[in-house]
Amino acid sequence: MLKLHAMQSSGNCYKVRLLLARLATPFELVDVDLLRGENRTPEFLMKNPEGRVPLLEMPGGRFLPESNAILFFLAEGTPLLPADRLARAEVLRWMFFEQHSHEPAIAAARFWLKLVRGGRELRTHDVDRWMEEGYRALRVMDRHLQRRNFFVDSVLTIADIALYAHTHVADEGDFDLTPFPAVREWLERVAAQPGHVDMDWRPRVTEAVG
Repeated sequence: MLKLHAMQSSGNCYKVRLLLARLATPFELVDVDLLRGENRTPEFLMKNPEGRVPLLEMPGGRFLPESNAILFFLAEGTPLLPADRLARAEVLRWMFFEQHSHEPAIAAARFWLKLVRGGRELRTHDVDRWMEEGYRALRVMDRHLQRRNFFVDSVLTIADIALYAHTHVADEGDFDLTPFPAVREWLERVAAQPGHVDMDWRPRVTEAVG
């Protein structure tokens, strides 16, 4: 059985849980609390030297880090990753956009402003930059979604899952989605898809770390 090392409140970890739930793929969840340094233990660093989650552990002892790489691996052979060459490239385009232009601002703002005690004071000098870059990414998304239901070929793909994870909780990082109606409608469409689970969802089989 697959084993997912993850932090429940992490948007990057939620991406993987959401995909596994949609695919009805059994997996074991291993809780790793970054705020308590559980990703920096010698045992965890042997599995992923970068000390990051999510981390997918496969039978036989192989490990795959990086949320979007995990999505790509798990979605292979499913409708969530198109077989058409150009469509696959478009999926990758939006997943690169998520990691380069979207996540560094929207996810970072949520992490420091909501999850880290005193984070706003610690990162005061970053807030304006997060707002500028995050709203720029949301404008790009809104313009694109004004003409289509989902990001690639108007069908749900892992590009949508990657972008949904942080966008649907962007308000927790002080982002206001009111000016982005196409984004808000897209969020509703993603959440209405069969097999959707929210960020609090956990599989029945769990294992605590530590």
